[in-house]
Amino acid sequence: MPEIDITIGGKVFQVSCQPGEEHFLRGAAQMLDNEAQPLVTQMGRLPESRMLLMAGLMLADKTAAVEDEIRTLRTRVTELEARPTQTRDVAVIPPQVVETLAEIAARAEAMAARVDERA
Repeated sequence: MPEIDITIGGKVFQVSCQPGEEHFLRGAAQMLDNEAQPLVTQMGRLPESRMLLMAGLMLADKTAAVEDEIRTLRTRVTELEARPTQTRDVAVIPPQVVETLAEIAARAEAMAARVDERA
């Protein structure tokens, strides 16, 4: 099992992870460090446990806000999907109009044929 060093709030920790998960662990540690750094800057020297607790709580708060937003967006998507879709009316051509146009076309072709014969 690989062991890697991570830094959170200026303190180095050695942690183990599953092979191939080092990248994910480093990313998670970076997120925790991003929360811990302002705490260390504002409060100065903190015990490790308090720094990690506060940074973890801040991350949990951000996570809860994102989850709330996701829930709201999913509800909105569901509402939008449930709306009836707008349709456009398509004109329906009555069969007699189609038949009449076909007759006119046939007559026009017959007239064109007679003109061709005379020429």
